[in-house]
This record gives sequence, C-alpha cells and structure tokens, in this order.
Amino acid sequence: MPLNIQTVSDSARQIATKLGISKFDLSGSTTDSVSVQVDKGEPKQVKASNRSGITVRVWNNENTVGITSTTDVDDNGLELALKTAHEASFFGIKEHAPDFSPEATAPIAEIEIESGEPATVPQLIESLVDAEQKLLAAHEAIESVPYNGLSQQSIDQFYLNSDGAVRSDSRSYTSLYLYTKTEQEGKKPRSAGAFELSHSFDKLNFQKCIDEAAEKTISHLNYEKVASGKYTVVFSPEAFLSLLGAFSNLFNAQSILDKQSLSTPESLGTPIASPLLSVADDALHPSNIGIETFDGEGTPTRRINLIDKGVLSSFIHSAGTAKRMNAQPTGHANMGSKITVSPHFYHVSGGETTDEKYNLDTAENVILIDDLQALHAGVQSLQGSFSLPFDGWVINKGVKTSVESATVAGDFREVLNSIVYIEPKEELTNSGVCPRIWVEGLSVTGE
Repeated sequence: MPLNIQTVSDSARQIATKLGISKFDLSGSTTDSVSVQVDKGEPKQVKASNRSGITVRVWNNENTVGITSTTDVDDNGLELALKTAHEASFFGIKEHAPDFSPEATAPIAEIEIESGEPATVPQLIESLVDAEQKLLAAHEAIESVPYNGLSQQSIDQFYLNSDGAVRSDSRSYTSLYLYTKTEQEGKKPRSAGAFELSHSFDKLNFQKCIDEAAEKTISHLNYEKVASGKYTVVFSPEAFLSLLGAFSNLFNAQSILDKQSLSTPESLGTPIASPLLSVADDALHPSNIGIETFDGEGTPTRRINLIDKGVLSSFIHSAGTAKRMNAQPTGHANMGSKITVSPHFYHVSGGETTDEKYNLDTAENVILIDDLQALHAGVQSLQGSFSLPFDGWVINKGVKTSVESATVAGDFREVLNSIVYIEPKEELTNSGVCPRIWVEGLSVTGE
C-alpha cells in the first residue's frame, strides 16, 4: 500500500520539533512485487513481497550529520529513526559534510507515466507457461527453458526535508525473461535469451520475446571455432551498454574524487572517444520504462550529455560531489550510509557524421557480439582492461555462423577511440537506447 507522503511529512515535522531537531531529511520508497517461474508447464516458484524503507538524515547544531534507516514507517519508527540519527550526528564527519541539495525544492519535470492494472498470479503463470510452450515448439532442438521469469513491480518513492521539500513519484513495470537450452546428439548444448519490458502486463510483447529467443537459439545451433586474431567487432546495443556500464567510473564524480576512476577532474573537455560517438544519461527519456523525476537527495533528474562527439563533457553528481567540484548536482545520488552516484538510462547516438557506411550484409569476416558474459570477473575497471567470454556470430557477406566459444579482450579507452561506425537505427534495451557499434582491431581468442 503506498505511503501517504504528506502524512509522513507532517508526522516527521511534529516528531522533529518534539525532539528539538531543526534540520533533517527523509528519502524512501515502497515496493510491491510479484514474480513467477515455471518448469515444463508447471509453476516452479511464486514470490510476492511488499517492502518499505526510509533513510533519515539529521543535522545537529554543529552541522554534522547522522544517518540511519528503518523499515518501520509509522510514528514510532520515525521517532526512533530521527532520535538515532540525531545521536549519530555527533560522530559525523566534519570534512565535506553532506548538506541538502540546492535543487531539492526546484520544480521537477511533469511527466505522465503510463500505468496499467496488475495481472493476477494465475494470469502470470498461465501467460508464462504459454510462452514456454511456444518457445519449446519453435524448434526440435530446444529441449528446455531453464531460466524464465515473469514479474511485475510497482514503486512509490519520495523525498522531503525540513526546508519544505516534499516530492514523490510512482512507476510500475512488467518484465519477461526467457532463456533456452538445446540438446542435439553429437553437439554441445547451446543457449540464448531474450528480455522484454513494459509499463504494464497488457502491453508486454510476449511474442516478440519468444521470437527473439527462438531466433537467437536456432542461429547458434550450427557453430564453428573462430581463429584467434584481430577483428572488426560489431557490438549489439545490449553488449555495448553492458561494457559502458562496467566502466561508468569514467563519468562518476564520486569515483573520481575517491581516485577510483579512469578520469580525473581535469579530464572534462578532453577527447576520450571517436568523434562519431555521443553518449547521454537521460532518466527522462520517453523510452525509459523506469523514469525517475528526482534522485535520493530530491534533485530533479534531467538529460546529461556525457560524451559529445568524442569529448568528455559532463560528470554525474550528487549534491556533495557537485559542491566539491564547483558544479551543479545532476540528479544521480542514491541515499544510504554513504551517498553514492550512479547512472540512470543511457542514450548512445552518433556524433559527427561519416561518409563511410558499414553493412552486415556486405561485410566480410566481422564478429557480431550479442552478449558479453562474466563482467563481474573479466573487467578491470580501474585499469580500463577487459577479457570477456561472449555469445555471437562470425558474419561473412550476410551469412551468420555461431562462434563456438571465444573471448574478446582490450582496453575500453581504446575501444572508444577505435569506433569506425555507428549504425543509425537505435534499439531499446533495459539499460538504455543504443545502436550497433562497429569497432576496429579488437583481439578475439578462440577456444
């Protein structure tokens, strides 16, 4: 059940006055979620949860801050949290102490967020069983769909502070995941997956997800070893965005201040990529299913151009990092025991235009990478290097041959500078909008 934000605000003010607290803020959310999994036509797992949480910060007369969190959102829980945070404030840091965002009371974007009626659990199970059966029937080699899931989630989040900021927003989405496994005599098992996301159950495109998973799986059945060497590599939107996310410390102001980044404060305004590339972080992008209009500190979200025609043009900030770097907060803060900074929704697009055109129908001996694996182990984010297994195909004049087993390796900064073409068609993924990206001279090692 959603929190009544005005009631929480009024209660917090009354309790703070009683405790002698004059400066405080609260950031919180409630989440309702339900998910199902099936196995060979039968329900395998059903989960449902309702979670609420509030992070409370209190400043004392010396302007040091204490922070605590609670899942108890009634008056007793609020009072205990405010009292605990006030006691902790006397042990708070004095150097670079957190403060309210200067934009916590600025207007937020007025966006009409789509929503729909949630489906019942039987509807979810029935729909997922049907999707599983259709996928199994798509090809005789598809033996099972071992990983699958259909879930729906609704989130209400809010921020308020003692200076009068009170803001909230709500969003909901439904997601479908299907991942196959094949069995063929004399051949290795092959797998492929697809993911689909929508604001509501009734608008979720089940058939698109089924068709994509089937098409990818079938295309991996006839596989060959790939010779090790340097290749022109085409990253799918999902693959490129996963690599970009793995090296997001490039843009992260907190990582830069902690000296845990490939960038420094002086990197702004310097070329870091091919001029063909532009990258933005856009929480308000119309294709973003999980639109957030403000961050954990109440700062309005907005479009931030990170790379403009190859030049590093912005960092993403919290209120604290912005103050230390003489910038403006960008709406990327997450409230917690330490304020962290993270991206929302990438929009990758072409920068400068080029007369050269590349096409998979005519290209010879290029590798199309569909999915990068083991990013948790194969990425050295502070060195910029990566070595990752991948699913993909060798493309030769339009003919796709699945790669049996291989890894791609390189330096992410060299990847950015070795981009030779960005296709015009942008595709929606769960982490952003991006076209296919052509990169020259990457090292691929076959099995």
